[in-house]
Amino acid sequence: MTGRQRIGRSLVLAASWIALTAASAEPAYDIVIRGGTIYDGSGKAPVAGDVAIRDDRIVAVGKVEGMGKTEVSASGMAVAPGFINMLSWATESLIADPRSQSDIRQGVTLEVMGEGWSMGPMNAAMKAQETERQGDIKYAITWTSLGDYLSYLEKRGIATNVASFVGAATVRIHELGEGDVDPTPEQLGRMQALVRQAMDEGALGVGSSIIYAPGSYAETDELVALTSEAAKCGGMYISHMRSEGDRLEEAVDELIEISRRSGAPAEIYHLKMAGRDNWGKYDSVVQKVEAARAAGQRITADMYTYTAGATGLDAAMPTWVQAGGLEAWIERLKDPATRARVAAEMQKPGSDWENLYLGAGADKMILSGFKSERLKPLTGKTLADVAAMRGKSPEETAMDLVVEDGSRVGTVYFLMSEDNVRKQVQLPWMSFGSDAASQSAEGVFLKSGSHPRTYGNFARLLGRYVRDEKLISLEQAVYRLTTLPATNLGLAERGALKPGYYADVVIFDPATIADHATFEKPHQYATGVRDVFVNGAQVLKGGEPTGATPGRAVRGAGFGKCR
Repeated sequence: MTGRQRIGRSLVLAASWIALTAASAEPAYDIVIRGGTIYDGSGKAPVAGDVAIRDDRIVAVGKVEGMGKTEVSASGMAVAPGFINMLSWATESLIADPRSQSDIRQGVTLEVMGEGWSMGPMNAAMKAQETERQGDIKYAITWTSLGDYLSYLEKRGIATNVASFVGAATVRIHELGEGDVDPTPEQLGRMQALVRQAMDEGALGVGSSIIYAPGSYAETDELVALTSEAAKCGGMYISHMRSEGDRLEEAVDELIEISRRSGAPAEIYHLKMAGRDNWGKYDSVVQKVEAARAAGQRITADMYTYTAGATGLDAAMPTWVQAGGLEAWIERLKDPATRARVAAEMQKPGSDWENLYLGAGADKMILSGFKSERLKPLTGKTLADVAAMRGKSPEETAMDLVVEDGSRVGTVYFLMSEDNVRKQVQLPWMSFGSDAASQSAEGVFLKSGSHPRTYGNFARLLGRYVRDEKLISLEQAVYRLTTLPATNLGLAERGALKPGYYADVVIFDPATIADHATFEKPHQYATGVRDVFVNGAQVLKGGEPTGATPGRAVRGAGFGKCR
């Protein structure tokens, strides 16, 4: 070999070594979260370690060798699967602001919608009606089916993942309108077909809200018929039950019956004992659920971590006056004889409806959401305050406000016992939902009041009830925010930190996580969540939104299988 050949060979070998070294230095992962305390969602004790992400998946958990393109230090922090909001009303708020700030800042990565009403299926009349009834947030309804809506959000770009039940009331309105009528066999068949279509499009099951008109007009057999279709597609039944107060025990019995007859698992939306006279029913309700579970039914519940609920003034009036929908209700309230009858019924327990006015009282009802700019200055005042200002009875004032505002008027009702909230937090089959929109403390959202659960439900659990009061361990709380609801919903590859699972990850400080929203000042973000990743993309960095919108429609077990 000549000297020139030796030099050439050396150059080739050197080039090969440089190329090999460069290749070996190429990052093995997109993101590695280093040195955190890992709560994997199983409920087991945490371990120190790393989490590696490639594309939209978790690829390694534990001691991760190799570097990431992005290295994130989680020293002194908890690393957990993204939290699941089992009852979200982000249906409109994500259209107004896709950042989902009030929830992302608490570690929520999946919004589950569909409490009785869903954003599809819709017909032309429903689209026109819903457009007319819109409040502060205005938008064009360009979709028809529930699947179309989920795809619309995904294509528009959202920070969180979204999923939905199909609303029993929505299906009913589609075929029957908003009147107090029973479906014919033919109409019921069409309603069942709509459920099958929604399940094929990825619905998680049937969601009902049978405390409110027109959902309350559905009888048990109708709900069984709809839920049976969902059960055939792997779906479940989830319900704001017919009563959470005076007939609470009977309502639990009905939910268990619907589950048994349909063959679907069932969940109770925001379990509570509403009204002081009903606080003592806790033990009876828990016994009913646990007896059904022992008999082989999968009955679960979710809750929010507050003693007040939030709904509208429709929950303060009998459902017969609301038959036919909002516009018909308002017209009836203009009739003196009807007003007298409604006022009288508001002052006594409802025989066939849930009287939240009586359960809370006018001085424990905060008016939180008006459509009319003229009435918005009343936001934050109690119904008793406004009645005194106007020199009228609270009953008359409530009816006047509905007529004047042209809406159900958002209202916060103080109904529950803190002792019961604490006991419910400890139930092993309890998950959590805000029962609120996911919004921002800015822009259009400041035009109305809010319930503090909007900004604080999950942080309040982890800060107040886990860290401060030590009602349950942090690993158990994480399990019931992640793996438990994901399993109940039948979601594949979500709700745990495992290789192969989607990279929905939250990094938070257990020592500082806290809620700050109050009933007086509700538009305040929680703190303590530092970083959030959705499908492998960072949507919260250092406690601030990045603007990334990697959220996807998460579809149920029947997706593409139920036509």
